[in-house]
Order: sequence, then C-alpha cells, then structure tokens
Amino acid sequence: MHKNRLVWAARRGMLELDLLLGPFVETQYDGLCSDDQLRFEVLLEREDQTLYRWFLTDEVPEDPNMQRIVQIVRRSHASSSPL
Repeated sequence: MHKNRLVWAARRGMLELDLLLGPFVETQYDGLCSDDQLRFEVLLEREDQTLYRWFLTDEVPEDPNMQRIVQIVRRSHASSSPL
C-alpha cells in the first residue's frame, strides 16, 4: 500500500486509535520487514471496535499474525509515550 494511503487508512473514527496508529505509520512502519508491513495493512482493514478491543483492552486477537502486529504496535507506543 502506498504510504499516503496508509496514513489515510490509519485515520480512524476514534481519537484513541488515531493517536496510536497515526504515529506508528509515521515513525515505525517503514522499518518493519515486508511481512510485518503486510500484517499492519491487513490490521487496518479491521473494524474500529475490534481494533479498540485489541489495543485498549486486554483482548488478544485469535490470529497469530494479528497478535504479532498488535504487540509490535503496542510496544512501539509504550516506548514512545512519555512517563
């Protein structure tokens, strides 16, 4: 997916997701391996409510590929968030 389209796809209907996914695209996406980039693109196809549960509650995706990319995004956000 072209970077501009990816930035647009990361814009969600929820501020919490925007604050998580937007910065990830801007700062981390290019450094991912191609498999993880594809996982992230597939992740962005999910509904906002699903993403909210995965990122902002304790729910874990059943799919191991989604588990992996959710963990990558979570770790990235945790390491970039001020204390």
